[in-house]
Amino acid sequence: MEFPEINYLAVLVSALAFFVIGAIWYSPVLFANAWIKDLGLKKEEMARQNMVKTFGVSFILMLVMAFNLAAFIGNGMGWQFGLTAGALAGIGWVALALGVLYLFERKSFRFWLINAGYLSIGFSVMGLIIGAWQ
Repeated sequence: MEFPEINYLAVLVSALAFFVIGAIWYSPVLFANAWIKDLGLKKEEMARQNMVKTFGVSFILMLVMAFNLAAFIGNGMGWQFGLTAGALAGIGWVALALGVLYLFERKSFRFWLINAGYLSIGFSVMGLIIGAWQ
């Protein structure tokens, strides 16, 4: 099996876009307060974690996800296919898989909407960037 050529700059930029979307999505401007409440933690508890480690590992994981999506999308498919593939991955696999877990974990529907919404939009934007840049 032959793997497509990967545009590493597109992978890096799409991972960075995913990261920035998350920073905005989980900020007090949008969903931070509801997310923290539904998570069952207090802001003080969140502030005690090692943010450099959390953000650093998160970005590395986003790079791996972007690389995986780039391998899936392939070359020359265009932004429309990239957007569609990203949306299908984000909604059809990731968001729905979270839904199954959250049912058993008894997480709220709002908590699922916040997390699934971020991941669906993030994967869609990653796919759009990767598809457009091939």
